[in-house]
Amino acid sequence: MNFFSPAEVAENYVAIGKDKVKLPAGKMIMLAVLAGVFIALAGVGSTTVAVSVEAASLGKFLGACVFPAGLIMVTLAGSELFTGNCLLTIPLLQREIKFGGMLRNWLLVYIGNMIGGLLVAAAVVYSHEPDLFDNAEAVSMLSTAVTKTSLSFGDAFIRGILCNFLVCIAVWIALSAKDTAGKILGLFFPIMLFVLCGFEHSVANMYFIGAGLFAKMVPAYADAAAAAGLDLSGLNWGTFWTGNLIPVTLGNIVGGALCVGCVCWAVYLRKQK
Repeated sequence: MNFFSPAEVAENYVAIGKDKVKLPAGKMIMLAVLAGVFIALAGVGSTTVAVSVEAASLGKFLGACVFPAGLIMVTLAGSELFTGNCLLTIPLLQREIKFGGMLRNWLLVYIGNMIGGLLVAAAVVYSHEPDLFDNAEAVSMLSTAVTKTSLSFGDAFIRGILCNFLVCIAVWIALSAKDTAGKILGLFFPIMLFVLCGFEHSVANMYFIGAGLFAKMVPAYADAAAAAGLDLSGLNWGTFWTGNLIPVTLGNIVGGALCVGCVCWAVYLRKQK
């Protein structure tokens, strides 16, 4: 076969997970920064193509088609992404890694992803890339950040579950492929779906909300947003966490670690009595 069966993917991920938790802290954070950068750059491209299209529905679809480039870079270039690493519950349940090792990986990778996402957000805003289309891109950035930080806890949590279910399924399908083309194709459609449906990805939001927060501090961008009728009063570093990242991160853990990782372990690796 030119692909691995689901049972083989589960077995292979046990070894992958063991290697992930053994990474030295410095290397783990550097790889996580790279992943944050990759996802953020995909976010930049997604926003740019969407805002350049007059029909909102078509713009959203085209943006969703661009965004999978982020996870493709993460997977094929090699880096550490928090949401994908929620699958570490597989080697944990297989008793090949310890709970503390998994939490260490999640924490360090999350921090690295945050650094990468915010670095790109700052670089994009302060290079005045949002000037595109008469500040329309800046308005789009701010609108996205306001919308994401205005979600209720429950909405953000559930959208986080749905998002990382699809992200981890995308990773699972990519791991089943034995060639580069198969991995790219396997990643594309689940990621396109989560963006198109408006689900919430914690690492992507580190960039999207971060970009909005930085853009808010640029007078020309804030004025353009006000002219477009956006209320920026609720967009701040506090709502960055409480209004989005905390519930979305918890939802991502449920969607990836429990709904995919634990279920796939139970189906393919758990020893039957």
